Amino acid sequence: MQLAKNAGARVIAISQREFSLEVAKESGADEIIAMDDHYKIIEKVKELTNGNFCERVIECTGKEWPLNLAGELSAERGRLIIAGFHQDGMRQVNVQLWNWRGLDVINAHERDPQLYIDGIKAAVSAVEQGIINPDKLYTHTYTLDNIDKAFDNLTNRPDGFVKALITY
Repeated sequence: MQLAKNAGARVIAISQREFSLEVAKESGADEIIAMDDHYKIIEKVKELTNGNFCERVIECTGKEWPLNLAGELSAERGRLIIAGFHQDGMRQVNVQLWNWRGLDVINAHERDPQLYIDGIKAAVSAVEQGIINPDKLYTHTYTLDNIDKAFDNLTNRPDGFVKALITY
């Protein structure tokens, strides 16, 4: 979100978790929407975008319903960026809608190890330059000795958890 804001985007954050919405607002989201009713969300985004929907939608959940919602929130000729890990089975998506709107669907999961390294370097540079500040995202800190608890919280997302910082 911070990179999008830095690039001049108007950001609409959507989450089921109230805490995540609070962090999004504190981090610069222009609008926040509770992810509780599929059609209500669509109508709210339609209203906020004057009926045009969003040029870019980044889906980060790894779940089927939000992926389909993301497609519906994408504008004609928009880009739907899939950043969520969809590794727990098949997904049914509305390819007819994606095709009709002419969406560019981009998988954000790179497989080239050198590009991983390039991405890490770019992230470090963005932090060093003050383009992004990850501090609000680090809601929990763990040592290597209790990294199992960090992964448990990453999977189960207890209230108040966004990201973990691992120290050694």
